[in-house]
Amino acid sequence: MKNVLLDTEKTIQSFNLLFNSDLQIEKKPKKRKIIFKNHKEESIASLRFSLGLDFDEENEKLRETDFINYVLILIRSGQAAVGFFENGELLDHKVFRAYMVRKKQGKSQIKHLKTKGKSRAGSRVRLAETLEFFDQINSRLNSYFNEYRIDSIGLSCATTLIPYFYGGKEETPFLKNDDRIFKIPIHTKSPTFEALLKVNEFLNKSEFELLSEDYNETFKKLIFNDLSIIDEKEDEDW
Repeated sequence: MKNVLLDTEKTIQSFNLLFNSDLQIEKKPKKRKIIFKNHKEESIASLRFSLGLDFDEENEKLRETDFINYVLILIRSGQAAVGFFENGELLDHKVFRAYMVRKKQGKSQIKHLKTKGKSRAGSRVRLAETLEFFDQINSRLNSYFNEYRIDSIGLSCATTLIPYFYGGKEETPFLKNDDRIFKIPIHTKSPTFEALLKVNEFLNKSEFELLSEDYNETFKKLIFNDLSIIDEKEDEDW
């Protein structure tokens, strides 16, 4: 299926086209996405809207946000990047690294402890670094949340790391079920400063995906009159 990126004007036009096509909508707030379905409850298309757009529940339409502060959090074993953004502009960021991966095996210390149950001296060092790693991330996040109003929280974190992210000595400045959290929809293998900028650029474009080939002709103009056609994305495992 085709995935295309859209600017704000084209996103609103696309939403209006879909909304007025006698299709039902299913909202996915944790993904900032709306699924459009036909009368048989079959998914026809999806529209993920950019950080500069919100879905107006009362009037059932997309609207541009006047002002938005948000944080993006990218976490992998041994490396993470967090950034604070104001209206799409990066104002502050930090990249974190820790000794979490066991040499030769290439397995993170957390996965090793889950599979083996015990740890030697080297493993204890890695575990201590792991805990410090997440405390440093949360310390940085707390500084943002204490100083600014945060409207949205973009998170990309493997399932195995989630308990450590929320369970350290340094408390995370938001709960797991915070309504502001949304899942970052692209996979980042190595959370670097460059990756943070790339993710931010992606999130500031909306994304249309055609889910049914039966509707190729209906949405042909939308698919081929776009900003760019993107490849399949690797989803996060959480």
